[in-house]
Order: sequence, then structure tokens, then C-alpha cells
Amino acid sequence: MSAYKSIRNILFKFEPENIHNALESILQAFGSISIVQDILAKNFCYSNEILKNQVCGLDFYNPIGLAAGFDKNAKMIKALSALGFGFLEIGTITKTHQKGNPKPRLFRFKEEQSLQNAMGFNNDGSQEVSSRISKIYPYALPIGINLGKNKNISSENALKNYEDVLKDFLDLGDYYVFNLSSPNTPNLRDLQNINFVQELFLMAKSHTKKPIFLKISPDMPTDEMLQVCEMAIQKGADGIIASNTTIDYSLLSQPKSIGGISGNALRAKSRAVFEELARAFFNKTTLISVGGIDDAQEAYRRIKMGASLVQIYTGFIFKGPSLCKNINSKIQEYLIKDGFMSIKDAIGADLK
Repeated sequence: MSAYKSIRNILFKFEPENIHNALESILQAFGSISIVQDILAKNFCYSNEILKNQVCGLDFYNPIGLAAGFDKNAKMIKALSALGFGFLEIGTITKTHQKGNPKPRLFRFKEEQSLQNAMGFNNDGSQEVSSRISKIYPYALPIGINLGKNKNISSENALKNYEDVLKDFLDLGDYYVFNLSSPNTPNLRDLQNINFVQELFLMAKSHTKKPIFLKISPDMPTDEMLQVCEMAIQKGADGIIASNTTIDYSLLSQPKSIGGISGNALRAKSRAVFEELARAFFNKTTLISVGGIDDAQEAYRRIKMGASLVQIYTGFIFKGPSLCKNINSKIQEYLIKDGFMSIKDAIGADLK
């Protein structure tokens, strides 16, 4: 981690989005060179039978995934697959290309190990991205596709917009995620209501039997959140992902006026939301926890709280490419210490 910290100190002198774009180009290039992928895998992957699990019919080498937002356009799948993740989630992808919100729109808070982003679903559009990933399908790891609404589409036409983007990936995703919870698309969070969610999952299940998840906001009132999730599950959702970024700006000492907060500042809030979710729905559906997870202790805590899988993003930026390996090796130690024969036995242990 210390070697990465030295590199990070240099990288953090530059604008966050510029660094991300440069990293995207580098990892895209690495993904086209098999010997480089082998070197990455040798140094950054960690494998043990105790970490393996099957969730929603998909096989996971380990429970640590990369959350949506890092690889918006699916250009880094091959290289990221060699960095120790158990699964990847690409996107958010919309039906048509979007430039996103005006720059600057990504902000770094080094001392608080947090980010604030107001990206606005900038992406290449579903046709270009689906064409790109069709060339590497099937994948080495389970790949989720996070789907969003175009900014120029009204709420009245949102269902059709989600249907159109889903249909472009029907043969290319291992699982799908409906993103209704980003704070960076005007009125998107208004779609987090039982009527729209009911229509959304009825529509989706008419097109595919593959797993489909709902990703929720951490800023919803608890009762409302549980009602929306209950409706999603009733109408066919295979699971819930909690949570997206927050617009609770009290969590940062000097926040920007736009965008959602992720990283350490989100940790306690995300954990509290997940606790409510797990109390209501553990053993009724699959739960994935994301938000402020950047070490094995927190990842293992969420697993014992009821998460079948967890995701990281901001922690990956602050702690570097060894993070997955470090988390997975430590989780193995925790499992053995606690007497679990497999990670499956630890899921929801605090609720049993």
C-alpha cells in the first residue's frame, strides 16, 4: 500500500477526472496484452475455496465487486478482471450517448478519503457499449450492467427508456441493475416510488430471466425505502443494492454544492441503511452492500449483517490495486477464526 501511496500523492495533484481518464486509457491498453493481464493477476488476485459462493445462479470467486461508475463505458473489463475482483458492474449506461453535467464534476477530499461526484450519467450510449462488450463475451467474471435514464427523457417516458436500454444488453449481462437513485439526473430519484418500480420490474421480467437488482438511495425515509424495495421484490427483483451516493452534505467538512458523496464520509449512513434493509429482507432476497467499504473489517461486517456480496469504488481509488487482495485474504482469516467453513455460512450471521 505504501508504494501506491507514493504514486497516489503525485496523481492527486491533478484533476480527478483527468486522472481517471488517463487510467482508463492505460487499463484499456493493458487489457489487450495477455502477458500484462497475467502479471496483474499474479500480483493482485487472491483465491481460496472458502471465499467462493454462488449467488443468483452466478459463480463468484470472492465477494468483492467493483461498483458502477468506475468503468462507465466497459473499456477496462479485461484489466479490472485481473485486479482481484469477484465481479464487476459497468455503467451507468443510458440508451443514447450523454456528455453528462458541466465540468468540474468530480471532487476529491483526501483527508476524509471521500469523493463527491456530479457526473450525470456521462456514457457512450447502449449501442456502442453493447457492441464493445459483445467482443469479449462470455466474461471471466460475472459482469453486471447498471442501467439509467437519459436526462432529456420525461418521467412519463422513463419506463420505455429503461426498456430500450435493457433490450440492448439482454444477451450480454450476467445481471442488471436499475439505477433510480443517482442524485445527478434531475427528477430521477422521483422514480423511486412503488408505482414506477412495479411497472419497471414487471417490464424487465417480461424480457429476461437473468437477475435484476434495484439500487437505492441512502437518503429516502426508511419506511418509504422499505415499501419501494418490497414492491420491487414482489414484482420480480432478484435483489437490492444499497446504497448509492448521498446528498447529505453535513457528512463533509467543506462539501461542494452539487453531486453525491461516497467513501468514508458515507460509511456510517450506508451501513445504517443496509441494516434496516437486511432486517426487513434478509433471506427474502439477495442483498448487496456498497458505500464506504474500504477494508476487510467493514466488508466482513456487512457480510455478517446480511450482504451476499459487497462493492467498493472510492476505497479502490484511495487505497489502490492491492485492495481486493488485501480484503479477501483478511476475510479468509476472519472466516477461519470465526469457525465458518465457507463465506456462505457467514452471510447474515449476525441475524441468525
